[in-house]
Amino acid sequence: MVATRSRKRLRSRFVDVIQKPKGVIHPRVQKVGPEHFGIVSVDCAKARCKWMLCDFYGNVLIPPVIVALNRNDLQAALERLRQALQQHGIKDQLVAIERTGRYHHFIRDAFRAAGYEVRLVHPFATSRFRQPSDPGIKTDDIDMAAIHCATANGFALIEPMLNEFWTILQLRVRQRRDLVRKSSQLCCQIREHLEACLPGFAACFEDLWDSPVAWSIVRQFPAAQAIQQAGLTGLQTRLKEAKVRYQQRSLQKVLTWAEAATAPELAAATHHAIALTLEDDRSCKNLEIQALERDLAGRVARTPYILLLSLPGINIISAADLAGEMGPIEHYCNARAITGRAGLRPSRQQSDAVDRPNGPLVRCANRRLRAALLWIADNLVVCNQHFRALAATWKAAGKDPRLTRVRVASRFSRMAYQIVAGGQVCRHPAMQQQSYILEKLLIFHTEHGTPMAQTLADLQAAAEQLPKGAYAREAQPLVKVLRELEQGRNRGPQPLSDILPIVLARLGVRLLQSKASGESDTH
Repeated sequence: MVATRSRKRLRSRFVDVIQKPKGVIHPRVQKVGPEHFGIVSVDCAKARCKWMLCDFYGNVLIPPVIVALNRNDLQAALERLRQALQQHGIKDQLVAIERTGRYHHFIRDAFRAAGYEVRLVHPFATSRFRQPSDPGIKTDDIDMAAIHCATANGFALIEPMLNEFWTILQLRVRQRRDLVRKSSQLCCQIREHLEACLPGFAACFEDLWDSPVAWSIVRQFPAAQAIQQAGLTGLQTRLKEAKVRYQQRSLQKVLTWAEAATAPELAAATHHAIALTLEDDRSCKNLEIQALERDLAGRVARTPYILLLSLPGINIISAADLAGEMGPIEHYCNARAITGRAGLRPSRQQSDAVDRPNGPLVRCANRRLRAALLWIADNLVVCNQHFRALAATWKAAGKDPRLTRVRVASRFSRMAYQIVAGGQVCRHPAMQQQSYILEKLLIFHTEHGTPMAQTLADLQAAAEQLPKGAYAREAQPLVKVLRELEQGRNRGPQPLSDILPIVLARLGVRLLQSKASGESDTH
């Protein structure tokens, strides 16, 4: 039997140079000479930083200096650096700063504003270069020496700069994600207190959090006995006073529960009060989340990432999460750069004849980008027919579900790069189902109650991102919605009949059978 060659080719890392591609400085050093190339090493803290200047060989030109993080001291440090560069004949230089959360941002911006090239050194690299020379000892001076060594060996990397638009998008995405996490925690706390005062009440409703009837009853009746005493007539009266719509079968279900409910715990009234307070907090957070989602939809509509909605299983929020964490697509040379930054690759251990190429995912990665890709993979496995079939095949073959998610995320990354970087909707088996970008955006704004002015602006912005070849296809569902509105078959917001013709005109679609321009829709 002839052994077949594996389809997977083990890829070695970059072989042209040992250093990372974004950290190579040797050509510049060779051009000016090592003694004329300066490296400024900066170790940042909360209220101050420490910096020094050395040439490429490591000869100290300015010994470590402490600088307070204020404008005057920074200006004095920059002036001293400028004079030292002239005095020692430094013809080329760069500034290497160790990443420290947000504390290095002020220093980074100050050096960039002064015209210096700034590179960042990961604390992991600083630690590895510190250990050989000074094991077990960590001081600011030793850290700066390690920063210099890491820079000279190509591990001070160029950080892509985000403009204000992408920075705000990233902050909004993370703010929404934080609010969703806090809202989920509140749901768990509310259920705990609700079970203490009204044990079993939550099971009377399919979705407790979206039921105005449930929370109207909870607010007006602190115990099951009070609900039982009010009876059907009392519940109906209270709900009518609160202007809450209800169905009688729902009230009957609540009364049946109240008759058989177990006794509440001690201090039930306090549990009830706490549950209502937490519910008010959750409601406020949900309003903030909706406002943020409307804002995110408008921002994503002005980027090529809106084209990802052509893929079934991708919604506005998924596209916004990915856009916020990835940033401009120009920062990635290919799809492998996306998965590489997200750490969607197995770790490898090889020594002599022993080679374990398929270890767990690498630990050093952008965790937020990885999470965004894996969340999208979850959605695709559930909502996309192509990826659902692939997941079922891999499951039948006994593959680990985690491997399935990573495979789906990797395949999606290749598709996303083609779509976003190419500014077009690519053909792929995952797109066999019909999915319309403008229709998804319109449904999203309708469900979120977005003002029509913002809806129109976002639809027009999204239409500008579409390739011209997709105009006719994207107009089909919009024409259908407009016809239904004109014929009175749809009870949706009637101002849609005013904005849809504007969007269709942007797509180059003429409505020959529409009403005269002076008529108004009175349905």
